[in-house]
Amino acid sequence: MDWADFGVDLHLELDATGGRRAGLERALRAAIRDGRLPPSTRLPATRALAAELGVARGTVSAAYDQLVAEGWLVARVGAGTEVSPQRPAAPPGPAPAPATAPPRYDLRPGSPDVGTFPVAAWLRSTRRALATAPAAAYGYGDPRGRPELRAALAGYLGRARGVLADPERIVVTAGYVQALVLLTTVLRDAGRAVLAMEDPGLPFHREVVRRQGGRVVPLPVDDRGARAELLGAGELADVAAAVVTPAHQYPSGVTLHPARRHALTGWARDAGALVVEDDYDGEFRYDRQPVGAVQGTAPEQVAYVGTAAKTLGPALRLAWLVLPARLVEPVVEAKRHLDVQTEVVGQLALADLIDSHGYDRQVRTVRRHYRQRRDLLLDRLGGRLAGGISAGLHAVVPLPPDGPSEAEVLARAAARGLALDGLDGHRHHPGGRPPGLVVGYATPPSYAYPAALATLAEVLGTAAAPA
Repeated sequence: MDWADFGVDLHLELDATGGRRAGLERALRAAIRDGRLPPSTRLPATRALAAELGVARGTVSAAYDQLVAEGWLVARVGAGTEVSPQRPAAPPGPAPAPATAPPRYDLRPGSPDVGTFPVAAWLRSTRRALATAPAAAYGYGDPRGRPELRAALAGYLGRARGVLADPERIVVTAGYVQALVLLTTVLRDAGRAVLAMEDPGLPFHREVVRRQGGRVVPLPVDDRGARAELLGAGELADVAAAVVTPAHQYPSGVTLHPARRHALTGWARDAGALVVEDDYDGEFRYDRQPVGAVQGTAPEQVAYVGTAAKTLGPALRLAWLVLPARLVEPVVEAKRHLDVQTEVVGQLALADLIDSHGYDRQVRTVRRHYRQRRDLLLDRLGGRLAGGISAGLHAVVPLPPDGPSEAEVLARAAARGLALDGLDGHRHHPGGRPPGLVVGYATPPSYAYPAALATLAEVLGTAAAPA
């Protein structure tokens, strides 16, 4: 058929997969969508198009009727069928985002070496879990998470972190951020959404709280950790919760002093407030036994948050809340209305990995791995490192106050293809002192780590020890 008679030049290719009618519908939709059939274009009569395509007239009529029902075409009595005038031609695609080359070396904190993910062990656990899981596991379930994982976590957290964890008080979440969202939501709904957050601390977590309607108040940190004695007075008088990293403060690396621990839980008890314990890297202590969780001393005042992001990998999106009794139902309801439940297959696999002691083996393996990296960092930078280097996956490198500014050092590093974070960006109010760098020594793949440290040493003007 000569479509020029209808104001267009068009050739239809029919893919008969699923039937001729379905193929004609797809061909006409595509022609309208990409603009080959512009708005208000009159289409051939059904008899004429059927003869041209060698199909039954009823096939064309049914295809037209379907596209009229979907809004692609408009049928008018006595005027035939035409493309809907409200159906514009496909708009031009979005302009491509400017390409940003990844850094050659990445020493930013916050990520593990994903090359340490235990693929073989995870596959074994997944197979075992799927082979034994009840059919009900693949339906909607308890927003708290699978009972297998909550029971496994209760045992693991009790022996490894000193957490008093009843499986009924554990809620499995899609990562730490979701746990923080849930707690902020519950506090906001109770009209108590003022949260103290460590200064310095991770700015992204502050923004998470604000986006959930919370107000953030800085809780100063010194060489003994968060200054818990300030809670309940001054700017911190109306705080409903304090979010802290007691085992290894982020980013300073200090461990919360015992007196501060007692002050923190005492304030929460007296004020009816909440301590949110972010145990983001509690398993990684290298020079002595890990420091136990604060939650073990005050389970009714502390909401404990742990995660598999550093021990296994952030892509799993698996974390867990251990809650005071009064918060279980409100958090479960918030979780139910947020995403119903966390993905189940990963929960089942993690439960098996814990129960088979594969998780303990993984923790020991990556702890040795990161200790070796920490030791190499010490060899490279020596006395340039601040405290807190006995644990975790990052270190703070102070900068001399009379030397280049933090921004200048970061720019110098970027010019050499090295990505770093500055200490100033972690402060609630940038521009404070002293300046410094936050170096994540877990992120680079193993083959790139020595070269990344050599580049860091060059940026800092430090003589590098041989690898």
